[in-house]
Amino acid sequence: MALSSRPFRGRKLTLLPLVMATYFMVSGGPYGIEDILGGAGFAGGLLILILLPLVWSLPTALMIGELASAIPADGGFYVWVRRGLGPFWGFQEAWLSLTASIFDMAIYPALFVLYLGKLAPALTAGHRAELWIVAIIGICALWNLLGARPVGDGATWMFGLLLAPFAVLCGYAVMHGMEHGASLAVAEHCGGAGMGTAILVALWNYMGWDNASTVAQEVERPQRNYPRAMVWAIVLVTATYAIPLAAMRMAGVNCTDFQTGAWADAATHLAGRWLGVAIVASGTLSAIGMFNVLMLSYTRLPYAMAEDGMLPRVLARRNRRDVPWMAVLVCAVGWAWAAQMSFERLLSIDIILYGGSLMLEFAALVALRLREPHLERPFRAGSLAFAVLLGVVPAGLIVFAGYLSRGEQMAGMPALLFAALLAGGGPVAYLMSRWGRRWAAQPGVLPAAQD
Repeated sequence: MALSSRPFRGRKLTLLPLVMATYFMVSGGPYGIEDILGGAGFAGGLLILILLPLVWSLPTALMIGELASAIPADGGFYVWVRRGLGPFWGFQEAWLSLTASIFDMAIYPALFVLYLGKLAPALTAGHRAELWIVAIIGICALWNLLGARPVGDGATWMFGLLLAPFAVLCGYAVMHGMEHGASLAVAEHCGGAGMGTAILVALWNYMGWDNASTVAQEVERPQRNYPRAMVWAIVLVTATYAIPLAAMRMAGVNCTDFQTGAWADAATHLAGRWLGVAIVASGTLSAIGMFNVLMLSYTRLPYAMAEDGMLPRVLARRNRRDVPWMAVLVCAVGWAWAAQMSFERLLSIDIILYGGSLMLEFAALVALRLREPHLERPFRAGSLAFAVLLGVVPAGLIVFAGYLSRGEQMAGMPALLFAALLAGGGPVAYLMSRWGRRWAAQPGVLPAAQD
């Protein structure tokens, strides 16, 4: 049975939980944007955070809005690329995304441990840190086994708890600026030489919009809700990045002192230790929220591939809530293993692998316009010419990110080469998958799925 026609029996995501899930798939709050100031300063940083959504996030959102509303299938972007460009490129799309997930998903439990250690160092001392990592992965796996709707509902209340301390911090920053007459013309001597790094960090903080597409069958009225969810999520992410930074500028915070982890320091300075503790505590929620919703997204890829016969059929098994429970458990075990690795996560590798998959999605948008002009599209991202142009600026930004990272090292080699080797494993894995299907099609073995 085709994925798009298989009925879904569980509770579906409505608009608000879908918006909140998308928010956590992309952002998870203002954490991670601090280093933008060191490279670009306040004025440059705010400019990047406000303009980048227009040239990076909005084209992606328009593409997702059209494809998710036209082809609402679990597996999302994998299904689009497979349908538009063929099985080989569909496999590469999933390979790039799952490979990038190793770098993404390994970091969030570690971030939880980092923030928890700031609150109570004894809780994370020694092997306790590893136990916390395994516990977080296990909790999120169980949470995901309940279905997409509970995950989306959890993202909704975590959104409020996460941003409440930042709302208080912004209020204190504004009052501090008004009381002490802090000038908005704060010295920008920290910007300039690191502008490229600031753009690289911002690109990473604004990527992941397509992750929400993989649960399309589990979304209520996807033709209507996906385009709306993309727009609302862009507004929320941009606001939760730009407003706190603007407040720090109004408070007269020196951008040279505002590095990773500086939110808690700024909160302690402006309001007291209680707010610094609250900011750190919300960091644990950010880590859990991002890991939880990304698990929801990534686990639908092996499920969809198993349905297509590209991975073992056991990964397509679903529980009574219609959750692909075997895919959830296998991915959880894989991420738990990856979390024990001591490699450094490089933004450039994430961006390059993600960028490769994103370009395939833009190509699928155009290919489907040409191959299936009569496909019902409840939301259409402009004319054919406009659809072709949508991916131009994002492609340029990905190339620019690769250029900026040309000097970075990973595993004793240039980061670009490391990313290329990871991507190059996709065709090899595809050939192995085809060999496995041919073997399974032999007499006496389970029949293979067709392309």
